Amino acid sequence: MFGNIVGNQQEENVALNAANPVDFKKIYDATMQMLFKVSYRIVNDEEAAEDLAHDSLIKANEKELTFPSINDAKYWLIRVVKNASINYIKRKERERKAYEKVLYEDHRKADTGEVDLLKKESMGKAREALKKLPDNLQDVLMLREYADLNYKEIGRILGITEGNVKVRIFRAREQLVKIIGEDNVFLPE
Repeated sequence: MFGNIVGNQQEENVALNAANPVDFKKIYDATMQMLFKVSYRIVNDEEAAEDLAHDSLIKANEKELTFPSINDAKYWLIRVVKNASINYIKRKERERKAYEKVLYEDHRKADTGEVDLLKKESMGKAREALKKLPDNLQDVLMLREYADLNYKEIGRILGITEGNVKVRIFRAREQLVKIIGEDNVFLPE
């Protein structure tokens, strides 16, 4: 019995080459079940966990790694399967998000000639109305709507406070509605 314990300890400290079929079988037998469990705890999918565990063992074999002991092989393989499992989860999440985006994306119909004409007329009315605004209101509205700048950026450009920018934009929009009239602008649904 004592000799058996000493024999197992010596066997654990024997270098193992993952490219050698005999050593690979020893590594496989000693680690496969544990690698599966580690992966399964992360991915929660038996088939994926089994594939990831096998892939980590194959990686050791393909790289022809030599481990000083079976424990070194275990530690290395656990890190590999853990990282592969985490990457698998991240990839699945990205795929899910991409699928949802495509599935729920707004599928708009192509505009008809009538819709295009109404849009052009509305844009023309908006440009004409914008020209009727005082310069200080035109500037803030154009920077906000056409340059897509935020209030702070507009304030820095014009040398005014952020609060003043907000007031001017509010007044500019209010005056545009008075000039154009709320019902005279085409807004696509």
